Amino acid sequence: MKSSLRIACSRSHLQEVRDFVRTYLMGLDLPEITINQVVLAIDEVVANFIIHANGEDETQFLDLELAVAQHELNVEIADHGDTIFLPGAHQSPDLRAYIKEGRKGGMGMALVNRLMDRVEFFTRGNHTVCHLSKHLA
Repeated sequence: MKSSLRIACSRSHLQEVRDFVRTYLMGLDLPEITINQVVLAIDEVVANFIIHANGEDETQFLDLELAVAQHELNVEIADHGDTIFLPGAHQSPDLRAYIKEGRKGGMGMALVNRLMDRVEFFTRGNHTVCHLSKHLA
């Protein structure tokens, strides 16, 4: 079962993304905790693409595709902006240092890596793609 969505690169579309993902996952009869984890992970990646890769340029767009096969959820988020966006390796941040420094942000991709089984960024032509996967019990 596949489903896809295209949005303009604006934060105003994040609720639409969350609703789209939640509706898709609810159709799979998954535990609420799993649905919440996947919605959060996808929301974080899409927000990063919108804000950091595209500067909230509404003339750019993202394609989101969800598919399930053999108890594996596969998510592909494709950026059609002009900038290649390949976040570096994400290690678990030092929370004590973050608190001491008063830092905000910078923990989203570490969270995505914890919530999903596989997180990969790569290029396809001159576009950036993020592939997320999670085994569904």
